[in-house]
Amino acid sequence: MAEEIKKPNTAQNGAAPSGERTGAPMRRGRFGGPASRQGGPNNRGGANAGGDRRGGRRGGPREERERDGFNESVLDLRRVTRVVAGGKRFRFRATIVIGDGKGTVGVGVAKGADVQQSIQKAKSAAKRSLVTFKIVNGTIAHEVTAKFSAAKILLRPAKEGHGLMAGGAVRAVMLLSGVKDVTGKCLGGTKNKLTNAMATMEALKKLKTSK
Repeated sequence: MAEEIKKPNTAQNGAAPSGERTGAPMRRGRFGGPASRQGGPNNRGGANAGGDRRGGRRGGPREERERDGFNESVLDLRRVTRVVAGGKRFRFRATIVIGDGKGTVGVGVAKGADVQQSIQKAKSAAKRSLVTFKIVNGTIAHEVTAKFSAAKILLRPAKEGHGLMAGGAVRAVMLLSGVKDVTGKCLGGTKNKLTNAMATMEALKKLKTSK
């Protein structure tokens, strides 16, 4: 007679039967996996501790740019449109005036995909078209007239304390150039800031005391 093999009673020995789990049920994470393997704001031991999924802070300390000695002013900023096959393309055109306040001034015009790009390109263009002239007692040496496109500008020297008697683009150019006393008039029939600024630059080029 074959002997009957007795199976161990795991319930009496304190061990859990096969296929069953003991203790509290395992807490599942948000996506079905164990919570200890998933990062999140409530799990400090996960792969992304602290909830920072990018592994660090964005960017870093900004580098200080060296000053080039020029002050700048945005004279005009416009959005221009170009019609092409399939739609329209929008860009920005910036007109920048730069000057060191010691008789050097420049005007630049450029287009860009955004405002910041157009301003930077216009500033670079202004540095390539600088005009230097001599300031005599805070004013220009003599009267001068110049024309550019539809704009015509008249500049007259003035006594000390007279001030800048000019407006619009003419005032912006003369102010950044360092001239404190001058009288400027727009004799042309246009109010375009770009053409008036370029006419002012042509007038400064005609000064006989230019360096």
